[in-house]
Amino acid sequence: MSRLVVVSNRVAPIDEGKQAAGGLAVAVLAALKKTGGIWFGWSGNVVEGESQDEPRRTDVGRLTYATLDLGRRDFEEYYNGFANQTLWPLFHYRLGLIEVSRRTREGYKRVNGYFADRLAPLLRPDDMVWVHDYHLIPFGEELRQKGCQQRMGFFLHTPFPAPEVLSVLPNHRELIRELCAYDLVGFHTQVDLRCFANYIRFETNGEVEERADGSMLIRAFDRTLLARAFPISIDTANLESLAQTAARSRHTERLKESLVGRRLIIGVDRLDYSKGLPQRFQAFEQLLASYQEHCNRVSFLQVAPPSREDVPEYIAIRRELSELSGRINGRFAEFDWVPIRYLNKSFGRRVLAGFYRTANVGLVTPLRDGMNLVAKEYVACQDPDDPGVLVLSCFAGAARELGEALIVNPFDVEGVADALQRALIMPQGERKERHAAMMRTLRAHDIGWWRESYVDALTRAPYG
Repeated sequence: MSRLVVVSNRVAPIDEGKQAAGGLAVAVLAALKKTGGIWFGWSGNVVEGESQDEPRRTDVGRLTYATLDLGRRDFEEYYNGFANQTLWPLFHYRLGLIEVSRRTREGYKRVNGYFADRLAPLLRPDDMVWVHDYHLIPFGEELRQKGCQQRMGFFLHTPFPAPEVLSVLPNHRELIRELCAYDLVGFHTQVDLRCFANYIRFETNGEVEERADGSMLIRAFDRTLLARAFPISIDTANLESLAQTAARSRHTERLKESLVGRRLIIGVDRLDYSKGLPQRFQAFEQLLASYQEHCNRVSFLQVAPPSREDVPEYIAIRRELSELSGRINGRFAEFDWVPIRYLNKSFGRRVLAGFYRTANVGLVTPLRDGMNLVAKEYVACQDPDDPGVLVLSCFAGAARELGEALIVNPFDVEGVADALQRALIMPQGERKERHAAMMRTLRAHDIGWWRESYVDALTRAPYG
């Protein structure tokens, strides 16, 4: 069996007790332990001066962690710059937030080349290389230029934009050429796959052959590759079990006591402008204004851990949300009730599982999202005998699989408020039917299914 070499911007902590925090980490570790191999990427450390010359290697059984520290300049240009101030807003359709700079693009290319230089000597001829996310699109081409002929796959964890949106990027053709250096390119949804195929058809004059299984054979830039949708998922059985025990935890009991019998709406999102948090706060305000029977009877808990705190757009969204929550609470609060509980902190998986199980409504309303695993986590954590209701944005990839949720347009504040009202008054029988249908999907297509589907497709993709 070939070794698997996983390349991601960040490598999960080597302390295995911490690794289960992320779905990707769970999937990657399971795959690597099965085949043996390497997990390669940035350590998360930023150092003054130049980036680290050689990877720091740690062996755990058949698995090798290989990590590199980034120098300050590389971090600013590659990570804060092109990856997060150009590609991230572009792929999430936020064109007004895009910063275009040759300097950061060159930094992005330079760091991808630097990573490829350090990984190439560690590769064996029959290895399979699996590269993850928008930070590392050029990585495969960089390896090819160094003579590496291994089978290589790429998976994009964000949405993929329509050709008309992608063309805003001055070097969009170069970016797609780099993507075509892989043997398999994976996306979350058929919509993302179709956007990629349309770019190939109309911008490169390449060929797209649609197959019966929904995949597409791509011929472009003198390469033949396979493109397909692989909707990422969660460790469903583990979360079901975790939620049952977390329901009796100290944190969950404290939350229930604080509600004093009130209903709970919950949102859990990284603090990011793609998550639609201002519109979500406004929708909750509209619910209280339009359906006043919920005043002092429903609380909204929004957990939003800060991220990229030195990027101006993230500073702005944090300030906007603080002002919004303050205004809404000032308008509706009573001496014994605060409508919005807005927390800029993170919680562990077990604590969140208990919170999800307690909440009557899960509110997941991104303006654009590749998948959004919070939606799936909320459903998996519900009590099947008395489940809550998921209110889900039509612009989240999860909406393609969880059609039994209440699907909303996050830009329609009044529409979201109406969906919240419907969720809060939905009869138990209907809630159970919707929940059972979504759970059938999540059990059939869990994180193990995603991992095995991708790795199997990579072994079968056009090669050589």
